[in-house]
Amino acid sequence: MNTILLRTSCLTALTVVTTTAVAQGEGQGSACAALPAYSQLKTALTAAREQANGGFNLDMWGTVVSRDGIVCAVAFTGDDRGSQWPGSRVISAQKANTANAFSLPTLALSTANLYAAVQPGGSLYGLQHSNPVDTLVAYQGNASRFGLANDPMVGSRIGGVNVFGGGLALYDQNQQLIGAIGVSGDTSCADHNIAWRTRHTLNLDFVPAGVSAQGDDNINYIGLVTEPSLANDFSHPICAIAGEDTVSDISANLPPIQEPEEE
Repeated sequence: MNTILLRTSCLTALTVVTTTAVAQGEGQGSACAALPAYSQLKTALTAAREQANGGFNLDMWGTVVSRDGIVCAVAFTGDDRGSQWPGSRVISAQKANTANAFSLPTLALSTANLYAAVQPGGSLYGLQHSNPVDTLVAYQGNASRFGLANDPMVGSRIGGVNVFGGGLALYDQNQQLIGAIGVSGDTSCADHNIAWRTRHTLNLDFVPAGVSAQGDDNINYIGLVTEPSLANDFSHPICAIAGEDTVSDISANLPPIQEPEEE
């Protein structure tokens, strides 16, 4: 009897491992085929981080997810995984999942756009408590692989909802929604600026429409947008440093979204 139970347990464990491996293989292959590879993400993220972004000039984590919410790539900009806030690895994935989960083929919502709407009395209050992060995915594997091409999150669905700046949907040259990027490691406003520049460098910013004052998914700063307005309904605090606004002008002058070529 014990021998039979042991064999059954081993077969069950083998099935779980095999199923997981197949799922991860599919995630890195078909679901992620149209998205930036690890090296592309790392290069674009590093270039964006090196610009003035209105924050504390800190190193960053970045994550790309597919339209199905599968993690396709995770990267960091510093010398090693300890050069960025360790907690921002999962936050970057959470932001990517959020931007993907709440954007549509015809309407992009950045995570920055969600801040005001989820406050008490807001139209989306409680959204931040839905779709929790899968902690087994978030913290599995050897930490030495965090932020590398074989990061343990790659190939799995991370979940999570984040409602401050740093997550943006990804739209290709045909304005097809193919996934999202999340960036974390500085103030949420700087995170948004870095994510925006990273997306632009990756050529995945053909955004069809959004709720910003310009009609895209840029950040709307509370106190700087018209009240009442759609932009104010989906606004975000200014991330002041020592009481000084060092970020809103940068956000206002980010590269414009791209338009598809006319046929």
